[in-house]
Amino acid sequence: QVQLVESGGGLVQAGDSLRLSCAASGGTFSRYALGWFRQAPGKEREFVAAISSRGVSTIYPDSVKGRFTISRDNAKNMVYLQINSLKPEDTAVYRCAATLAGLYYYTVQSQYDVWGQGTQVTVSS
Repeated sequence: QVQLVESGGGLVQAGDSLRLSCAASGGTFSRYALGWFRQAPGKEREFVAAISSRGVSTIYPDSVKGRFTISRDNAKNMVYLQINSLKPEDTAVYRCAATLAGLYYYTVQSQYDVWGQGTQVTVSS
């Protein structure tokens, strides 16, 4: 089973960009569909991006579409989340997740089997 470790979070200003990384080890990375979720203080965890196992298909909720971009490098066992035009409401712990559910992308938390520990993103206004 793959293990996931996120990095790249930090304190940034509104309007800045940030790229989060998620490194995978163990397992066959290219078999996993991947996703990013976030959880702000006092709020439920929220889906923000997903990518199919081969990287062909991606999906985003309307709330982040156009600002968030998920990508993966199967040769490096990495998945990334590029966040542009950061807003204070993007402040949250961001976690990557992996699933062997199939070849497509998945948007529901319960579809994911493996989770990273998360990386904090704080956006100041």
